[in-house]
Amino acid sequence: MLTLIFIVVATALVFEYINGFHDTANSIATVVSTKVLTPRQAVLLAAFTNLIGALWGTAVAKTIASGLVETSAVTQEVILCALIGAIVWNLVTWYWGLPSSSSHALVGGLVGATVAAADRWSVVIWSQPSKEHWYLGKGLLWKVVVPMFGSPIAGFLLGMIIMSLLFLLLRKWKPRMVNLVFGKLQIVSAAGMGFMHGTNDAQKTMGIIALALAAGTASGGMDSLPEWMSFLKVDTSKGKELDIPTWIKLTCAVVMAAGTAAGGWRIIKTLGHKMVKLQPVNGFAAETTSATIIGLASHFGIPVSTTHNISASIMGVGAAKSWNALKWTIVERMAWAWLFTIPISGLVAFLCVKAMRLFGWM
Repeated sequence: MLTLIFIVVATALVFEYINGFHDTANSIATVVSTKVLTPRQAVLLAAFTNLIGALWGTAVAKTIASGLVETSAVTQEVILCALIGAIVWNLVTWYWGLPSSSSHALVGGLVGATVAAADRWSVVIWSQPSKEHWYLGKGLLWKVVVPMFGSPIAGFLLGMIIMSLLFLLLRKWKPRMVNLVFGKLQIVSAAGMGFMHGTNDAQKTMGIIALALAAGTASGGMDSLPEWMSFLKVDTSKGKELDIPTWIKLTCAVVMAAGTAAGGWRIIKTLGHKMVKLQPVNGFAAETTSATIIGLASHFGIPVSTTHNISASIMGVGAAKSWNALKWTIVERMAWAWLFTIPISGLVAFLCVKAMRLFGWM
């Protein structure tokens, strides 16, 4: 049991590393493509701001750890297969340079693995509306589907509005002055984007790791740990929401930063160069839009896709400039990747569980 727990945690960190060069690249794509910062400078900025954002709160981490499937059906093997499903899809989309959601890949993997383990669809929590606020509702509808469609639409519209206002306010400015001013402002907006990314995206793996360690602690799998490793145990006796230890936050933030440094250029190239040509003022508008929406979602504990938000914000900024400024073939490829993320990652995780049972590992 203890070995399996360590394998699950290690796999979760692999997912976080891939998340780094897959998703964190989104948060720095515009500031690199506009040449305001070099890739190395942008990575350092993203690493620092992500770390602060990841330590800021745990609302999203607690959300991702509960409310999607029946927790009684979630085992270490299920979590492992869920992570494998998400990792496979992330690597495929990264190879093709397609921005897709690591969050939704993780959700798809968790649902697919749990259904395979329980052998019934009823194990999935489809919808449990809250009497207080809609964002407190549980299930795929309120935690995944509504934000999946709502946040990109909001990003597109807000990006178009902000860019249109900037065009109106700056119409008498000389291009050189616009680039000079917004080249500096974009550093601020990029830092804000990195911070907000940390408050939302970095917390998802934290929730998975905490869930795995809590399950191991509750089942007695951590009882054989030596005293110096007791920090791995998660207290499950309080009957409250799952607490995320500080060492998990730090580890996930550092691993994500390392992943960003390793290979984010493929995604940066698609978002910052192929979809629409960006100037510093466009990058500022897109980053400000995305950071605002992600910040609001994090405040209410709603897990949203950084990929969908920044992509939709860039589309909105491009549309404000001209509908023809967007390369719609690239947008179409991204849309298909978004739609296939949950089903394919779920299918991979489902098959992973079946394979483990076939070989007697589960």
